[in-house]
Amino acid sequence: MSDMTLRQWLLTDEPTSRRHARLASLYKGWLILRSNSMAMVGLAILVVLVFAAVFAPIIAPYDPFVQNLSSRLLPIGAEGHLLGTDSLGRDILSRLIYGARITLYIVALVALIAPVAGLLVGTVAGYAGGWADVILMRITDIFLAFPRLVLALAFVAALGAGIENAVLAISLTAWPPYARMARAETLTIRSTDYINAIRLQGAGPLRIITRHIWPLCISSLIVRVTLDMAGIILAAAGLGFLGLGAQPPSPEWGAMISEGRRFILDHWWVATVPGLAIFTVSLAFNLLGDGLRDALDPKDGGQ
Repeated sequence: MSDMTLRQWLLTDEPTSRRHARLASLYKGWLILRSNSMAMVGLAILVVLVFAAVFAPIIAPYDPFVQNLSSRLLPIGAEGHLLGTDSLGRDILSRLIYGARITLYIVALVALIAPVAGLLVGTVAGYAGGWADVILMRITDIFLAFPRLVLALAFVAALGAGIENAVLAISLTAWPPYARMARAETLTIRSTDYINAIRLQGAGPLRIITRHIWPLCISSLIVRVTLDMAGIILAAAGLGFLGLGAQPPSPEWGAMISEGRRFILDHWWVATVPGLAIFTVSLAFNLLGDGLRDALDPKDGGQ
């Protein structure tokens, strides 16, 4: 590597080790993603969201929970309140910034629970086949038969209102598509020659699934997770709007819209500003997901 630059080392067609090949593949995927300007816009929006969530106590001009009835329903651009105030005089910008923490909390937990559960169910069903496949896929079909938000409402109503129960409910309704995708990938992979060779060498089902099938399913799941983030955010906002998600006075964006709907005609910004925040973040995830789909597609030269 001393005779070549880092870029040349990453772009070489003759990797010297497995780690070298993995890093080269990641770098080539990044180059494809970077060439997609809309994906970069989505990534930039999400970076700003994460930055705002992490440094909310420093960035937010006011405490999001402090009420000031003498300054209630101030318009956008009012002195000291860039995005105005709500019906209790709380600064909307500060509540949006702190609300980013709740949004990322929900997205992160659902992204950890739903794809893992779907991957486990789908790969076991696809590799085992027989009665295990039939039972697991029929359970998956039952979950898919109900609209996601309606099923989430039913789970939250049973579990009780709250952000943790909302995350659990969204996760329970989000895993079936990942299971179907993982099963399809597994059915294609399990009959390949190299899987048969590994089996002949004495590898058991657990090792084959975890070491040789799961890694091949990851790229598809990453793309699907990124594209599903918009739906997850909308589902969380819908639960918050109905009073079943994060409870007051938490600055959750859906709950902010619910509070502002009473003033939509005369004080439109109270509901419109958090609505625009949900729209912007959802659009950012969709743009990034579309770019990742191109970068991770092996037919297009990605990973």
